[in-house]
Formats: sequence, structure tokens, C-alpha cells
Amino acid sequence: MHLLQKCHLEKPPGVQGLLNGASITENPGEPLRDTGVPEPMTRLYPGSCAGDGQVGLANLNKNMNTMYQALYQQLEAFGYQAIDRGLIPDWILRRLIRFSCSLRIKELDSPSLEELHRRKLSFIDSLRSLPVAVHQKSANEQHYEIPTELMKSCLGEFMKYSCCYFPNMNESLDEGEILMLQDYCKKAKLEDGLEILDLGCGWGSLSLFLAQKYPNSRITALSNSRTQKIHIDQVAKRRELKNLTVLTDDVMVFDFPSDHARFDRVISIEMLEHMKNYEFLFKKVSTWLKPEGLFFAHIFCHKDQPYHFEEKDGWMAQNFFSGGTMPSLDLFAYFQRDLNLEHSWFINGTHYARTAELWLNKLDQARSVWTSENQMLQVMKIQELDEESATKEIYRNFFKFRTFFLAVAEFFGLNEGQTWGVGHYLFSKKTLPTKIKD
Repeated sequence: MHLLQKCHLEKPPGVQGLLNGASITENPGEPLRDTGVPEPMTRLYPGSCAGDGQVGLANLNKNMNTMYQALYQQLEAFGYQAIDRGLIPDWILRRLIRFSCSLRIKELDSPSLEELHRRKLSFIDSLRSLPVAVHQKSANEQHYEIPTELMKSCLGEFMKYSCCYFPNMNESLDEGEILMLQDYCKKAKLEDGLEILDLGCGWGSLSLFLAQKYPNSRITALSNSRTQKIHIDQVAKRRELKNLTVLTDDVMVFDFPSDHARFDRVISIEMLEHMKNYEFLFKKVSTWLKPEGLFFAHIFCHKDQPYHFEEKDGWMAQNFFSGGTMPSLDLFAYFQRDLNLEHSWFINGTHYARTAELWLNKLDQARSVWTSENQMLQVMKIQELDEESATKEIYRNFFKFRTFFLAVAEFFGLNEGQTWGVGHYLFSKKTLPTKIKD
């Protein structure tokens, strides 16, 4: 997401003074929060634009850009320690994230449509030569092996760790989860009695929902996280769901036995962003489908330009999307060798922005859960750390997820949700053409 991307200035002015001017606490347990800094943000530079019209506005923009670039270099110099310790107020972080988004937009832009198209086709060709996924172990640790108790504290009732749906933008998180799950059922043309595969099932929001909604269907959930399997199995047992099976394996190498029943539906929710070689993966999915089967996918995406998350991009790529891909809305239209794209939908990014804001609110209310003595003892045991190091680690995780939720909220809310958003896709299995008789 290019968040806190590294920017290089020969001489960033006033950085230390700016940071010293903020009341930054040295206690990692007391983060600075947005306590009502006067808006609009012209007040960050008193007198820079008051009564000066367009000249003042230009000076303000120049000053703001200089400040943000200076802060970027300061963050680079300290290895993002300020983020990990919660030392940067939300109002500064949000503005840095917006500035970062503007850098990504400039990077993706080109004055020539011809150049944009050439760049996209080159990217698509490169995907065909890559492995199905890269840096998978890092991505798994960053998201999916987080203790379930912590994720429960910030997600909704169904533990849906992906974009929710808010038609009126005032629904609760739990309502938003259910509305999106119901939307999947409609778009994927689900009905009772089907064989359904949930590919990359997360904490089981969809699998558990479907197992309860369609009691005569058989649901198979595939995850590469043992933590997630344990949680789903426990919930299924508590709800007395007998039609749900959870498998733990790596989609890169996993395959069903030749005598295994094929599926009427394969569904993937925000897993394909961790993949690269879609041609290989879609071929594998096609072999799992019955002749009349359908594949439904939900991804986050850019409106028209795909790109990779790379380590050099900065904090977001390093902490949450190692080896990840940002698809473009139309990317899957270029991978129809084994599947036919029947329909696609775009969901405005403001739905993801609201999802992340609600996650953030819940996370802040659950701070005591994330920083409890129990969590510290678990970290000490699992990572073999002393008490001081374990304390730093649990606070680092808390502030890391806070920053991530802030980034998602600002990122997808940019330009009223028209730049980045969510794509839904429905594929059918490609059948061999009928031979014409002589």
C-alpha cells in the first residue's frame, strides 16, 4: 500500500523540532491519540494561508509536503520504532498515509494510455512465470497465526477478516459482516445441497455461515493456519455443525485425491492477493470443479493498475503484505485459459474504510486484552523472550495492528472509494469445444 514509503531528501528541514514540539511520551503503554487537533489542518502552519487566497493555499500545500517528506525520512532513520511504540498521534499518521497514497497514485500514473497498457501487459506476463505464491511463511505469520483471542477482540461476531458491506454506511460491524456473507450467497448462486470449498477460509466466517445456512450442503474449508483450524473446529462443535470439514495445507502443493468428489462451488475471499501465478492456480481450481461448477472470488483491488507489494515499499509491505499483490479490477479477465469470467462487480472502497474504522474502534476498546499478562506469558513461552522483551513485543503487535487498520481506512476511503476498492468475480469451468462432425 506504499504506506510510509521511504523518501529521500538531502536536507529535511525542521524534523527534530517538529517531533520535539509534539508531546510524545516515552511510555509504550501510553500512545498519543487524536485529542481534537483543530481542523482544518491549515492551523498546523499559523498564518500560512489565512487571508492569502490561492497563494496561501499553495504555500500550505508546499509546507505540508515538506513536513510529510521530512517525517518519512525521520521514520526511516528510526526504523519505524515510533510506530511500533505508538508514539505518533493518529492525526499525523492519517495525514502521512494520505500522502503515501498520493505517492502511489503518481507512481502508477502515466501521461500515455499506451504506456499504462504496456505496463499492465508486462506485469501480467511476469505473473505467469512466478511461483503461485512467494514469502508465504512471512505472510502467514503477519496475519493468520495471531492468537485467536486477540482477533476476536477486534473483528465482528463472525470473525470476518475482510471487507464488510454497509449499504447505508450506518450498519454495525456485525451487520456488515452478515450483509457481505449474504451477498456472496447471491452472487455465487448458492443453494442448499451443494458441495462447497472455501479456499483460504480464514477464521471460518464464510464456512461456518454456510454450514448453518445450508444444512444439506457439505462445506470443506482449506487453510494453511493451524490456529484458524482449531478455532473453526471448536465453533462447529459448539454449534453442532456436522457438515463442515477443515483441512490444513498449502494451496501451492495441495490437491484432492483423484477419487475425491468434485465441488459445485469454490469460493475464495481475500486470498488471491497473496498469490502470483493465477494461471496455475485457476487451472488447479478448474480441476476441483464439477462440469457445471462455479468459482467465486472476492479481492481488494486498484481500479486499473496491478502492482506488487515489495519490501522497498516500506512499512506496510514489510509488516502485512510480504510477497503480496495488488490486483487491478480487470486483472482476472486476462487469466481465462481454464475458467470463463461470467460476471464481475466493483464494491466502493468506502465499505472497506468503514470496516477498518470499526475494527480500530474495537481494538482500542480491547487494548487490555492485547497487552494482558497472559499475552505476555504466551509471547515469553513461544518466542523464548525475557519479560522486558515480551512486553515490548505485545505492545508492538497492538500498535502494529492499530496502524494497519488506520492505513486500510485511509487507503480505501481515498477519493470517496473510487481508487481502491473490492472486486467480486464469478467464473464457470471452461468446457472442451465440441468437435464439428464432417
